[in-house]
Amino acid sequence: MADLKKFVEEIKTLSIVEVSELVKMLEEEFGVSAAAPVAVAAAHEEAAVVEEKSAFNVVLSAVDATKKIATIKVVRELTNLGLSEAKALVDNAPSTIKENVPTEEAKGMKAKLEEVGATVELK
Repeated sequence: MADLKKFVEEIKTLSIVEVSELVKMLEEEFGVSAAAPVAVAAAHEEAAVVEEKSAFNVVLSAVDATKKIATIKVVRELTNLGLSEAKALVDNAPSTIKENVPTEEAKGMKAKLEEVGATVELK
C-alpha cells in the first residue's frame, strides 16, 4: 500500500501531457480503457452530481477528426498552453484539460469545446 501511495505521489509531479501519455501506454499494455461506458441512468446521476460539486476537472473525451484544429485552438485559449502541448492533449483524448475549475467556468469551457465538435465531461 505504501508503494502505491509513493507511485501516486510521483504521478502528481508529471505534466498533464505526461500523465496522458502514461494512461495511453497503460491502456495499450493491458488492453484496457480508462474511459468508462456511460449508461443513460448513469448520465442522469452524473448530472445530479455536477450540480452539487463546486469544482470540476474538465476532461476532453473525444474529438471530431474534421474539427481537430479548431479544438486545438480552443484548448490553447482555455489553458494558455503552447501549440504542441495543446495538440498533444487533443491527440491523446481522453485527457484532462483543466483541474479544479469552478462550476460556471467549467460549464463555459465545456460549451466552448462542444461548439467545435469535442466531447467533454465534467468530473
